[in-house]
Amino acid sequence: MSFEVVFSDETRDRVEGADSYEQDGPMTTFFAGDGRAARLSSAFAVRVASFRTDRLVAIRRVDDARAAVRAVS
Repeated sequence: MSFEVVFSDETRDRVEGADSYEQDGPMTTFFAGDGRAARLSSAFAVRVASFRTDRLVAIRRVDDARAAVRAVS
């Protein structure tokens, strides 16, 4: 699974391989886990990326299958 992150300066980043995210103090952190464990606690997941929460405007989940179709067409 992937997430597209939109920042307040209108730049974008894509976080690949994360299946969840949560606010972690002043940061929003993306995690990769087995899906189930990551939803229960970040202690059982691997941190993939972190961004300052006050810089975020939007976070969108990207369906990898749909993104692959767009890349081909």
